[in-house]
Amino acid sequence: MPAVPEDRGAREADYQFFAALLAADVKVLDELLAEDFMLIDVLQGGEISRAALLEALAGGFVRFEAIEVLESRERRYGNMALVTGRTEMRGQGGGQAWAARSRYTHVFVQQSGRWRLVAAQGTRIVGD
Repeated sequence: MPAVPEDRGAREADYQFFAALLAADVKVLDELLAEDFMLIDVLQGGEISRAALLEALAGGFVRFEAIEVLESRERRYGNMALVTGRTEMRGQGGGQAWAARSRYTHVFVQQSGRWRLVAAQGTRIVGD
């Protein structure tokens, strides 16, 4: 994982998201994810709600073994920020090992003085 950006903006919250996935830290994710958070998953394109993601991590149904953020950029628009980047990940899900190289878009909003993740979408990189 890269060092935490110094600007304390949405990129830091993005770093915390990936670190919490890797650690299966449901408490951090509970604070970081907006109530209406939605994840579009990189493997199948399915919608995964906040509750479903937290439950899968807490129950050990999904486990991230490695997440490497290869690049990330932040663009701010008032109290909203887009973080886009590229990752390599691997883990276990439903008893199956998986690995993915992806580009991602994360949408953050500032609520009560902190950045909360509203939406996340990963797109698998094929070839390259």
